[in-house]
Amino acid sequence: MVRLEVRVGSGVGDLRSLQGWLRSDPDVRRSATVEVRGSTPRPGEMGTALDMLQLATGNGWSAASFVLALVAWRRTRPQQPRVEIRRGDTIIVLTDCSPEEIERASRALDATPDEDRDS
Repeated sequence: MVRLEVRVGSGVGDLRSLQGWLRSDPDVRRSATVEVRGSTPRPGEMGTALDMLQLATGNGWSAASFVLALVAWRRTRPQQPRVEIRRGDTIIVLTDCSPEEIERASRALDATPDEDRDS
């Protein structure tokens, strides 16, 4: 199993929108569960803020299909927010969604060591 975290620079409204978008994408829906989650509060903060999507993927997951779904969603947003993807210690940031950036993101997600896969 692969676990990913996705953060969007523009807040919980866009996270909910992205969650709906990913759940409606046949390739993502077939191979991943998508949940809005909160992170651990920092010292001095109370509670958790809903600030990330967490994806748990199974067999048939495609990094390229996932990145393309993120890019398609981002292009529908008026302000095209910054999107950060974290898999283990690897962090990928989508800012301009150029073909080169999409290719780099797909390769980075595919190249991540299998440390987050369950046996």
